[in-house]
Amino acid sequence: MNFASGWESVADAMPNTTALVQGDRRRSWAEFDDRAARLAAAFADLGLRADSKVASYLYNSNEYVEGQFATFKLRAASVNVNYRYVDDELHYLLEDSDAEVLLFHGHLAEHVDTVRGRLPQLRAVVQVDDGSPPLDGALQYEELVVAYEPAPRIERSGDELVLLYTGGTTGMPKGVMWRHADLCGTLAPTAYRMLDVDAPDDPRDAGPLAVRFEEAGLRPVHLPASPLMHGTGFMTTIVAMLVGATIVTLESRHFDPHELWETVQRERVTQIAIVGDAFGKPMVRALEEAERDSDPYDLSSLNFIASSGVIWSAPVKEALMARGGFLCLDLLGSTEGIGYANKVDAPGTRTETGRFRIGDHARVLTEDGREVEPGSGERGRLALAGHIPLGYYKDEAKTAETFPTLGGVRYSIPGDWATVESDGTITLLGRGSVSINTGGEKVYPEEVEETVKTHPAVADAVVVGIPDDRFGEAVTAVVALRRGEQAAPEDIAESTRGALAGYKRPKRVVIVDEVRRGANGKADYAWAKEQARARLG
Repeated sequence: MNFASGWESVADAMPNTTALVQGDRRRSWAEFDDRAARLAAAFADLGLRADSKVASYLYNSNEYVEGQFATFKLRAASVNVNYRYVDDELHYLLEDSDAEVLLFHGHLAEHVDTVRGRLPQLRAVVQVDDGSPPLDGALQYEELVVAYEPAPRIERSGDELVLLYTGGTTGMPKGVMWRHADLCGTLAPTAYRMLDVDAPDDPRDAGPLAVRFEEAGLRPVHLPASPLMHGTGFMTTIVAMLVGATIVTLESRHFDPHELWETVQRERVTQIAIVGDAFGKPMVRALEEAERDSDPYDLSSLNFIASSGVIWSAPVKEALMARGGFLCLDLLGSTEGIGYANKVDAPGTRTETGRFRIGDHARVLTEDGREVEPGSGERGRLALAGHIPLGYYKDEAKTAETFPTLGGVRYSIPGDWATVESDGTITLLGRGSVSINTGGEKVYPEEVEETVKTHPAVADAVVVGIPDDRFGEAVTAVVALRRGEQAAPEDIAESTRGALAGYKRPKRVVIVDEVRRGANGKADYAWAKEQARARLG
């Protein structure tokens, strides 16, 4: 399976069906395919070939998805770039990925202009018009689409690459190399299960199956609320397109939950992709505000909300499901692997934070490679076999560390720790790379964060370890309060008593105006440590 070939099959089977929507800009599947093919021809004229790298320094938009399609058509590898990156970060990623073409929104031109002269491998920068002045020397996206005839269809394989860069929260970003076949192999079965059919091996079958989804009333209208440059938004989008979905992106460049719900209502969105509470909490507040105004949003089209990448707390899921008949899918995955564990919550059922059903190809392994016994209380790292990445781009040492072969099986082990309960479910503890060593005990920040956030005055929290003469590291919570609320640091710390063991409870609490997170919703632990050290002296 190859994504470009599968999408071409969909375009042939349902050319007049809407493929892309952003505000009042709409593209049919035929238009989507035609524009991507023209852009692919422009890329080829610039000298790009199979395995060339095309980077997207873009906000969510129709052009982001078209650029992916054009890249895949050419058998080139796409590269995601965080639109929050500035000069040095942008230069590092473009140099590390060997990017030959960069697509960028005009708003980001200042940073592109600063770095492009230091990147000899960069053949061209292509500006997507967003009303900003044109960057001198940049090619214009729409002019390229108009200037070229569509590139001819070519044969492709499942060996073509997607280069998906990590967020770099515990070091420099690393490019994870995914084969199309492995991404399809891990993403597609769930999507096709709705039709009770197996995911196709031949991309030519994608179109006829998309027609069956349409005829059965199951064709998705997918809204990636999280950034497409983040794994959750990207992966949920590309697999939805395999079954002929309409992809709807928001126009605002900062998450606006009211815009989200207005768009769900207007476009009859059936599924949303988010990243945990950073999206979920504002979504709940927007629903509450609409209800107070006696103008609730119509959520009747929505089938499910899917979250991946960070813990999604039970109270937030329950508040969302109380307002509709949709499911909440809590998917435990990472850039390095998909399908470690999952949880499906339905309205009216009891939910638990951080408790998951382990995936079919996943295990919880101790550091010496043993499988953790259910109910033992022993901690282990989540390990995934089957369809996993080839490794990290140009980093053999890190590849060997994260993708080891144990007992003859190659695993992806990015560092998430968990315990296995007696019933076989797992409790996620968190990423070992940000764990806190306090008095010889290991504390996982996510577990403490979720407990701190149950305090009624707390809007958000990040937990870090701060150097301490007695304990080595002191568990420290960096907390933002809800608007109009007040709470003393000692009261917030005391509220965790009874829910956490004594060594896990925050020794110190620092209150800030806002907890800083990445555009993907993930905690910025480096920033939180700086804030804690500065305020605590």
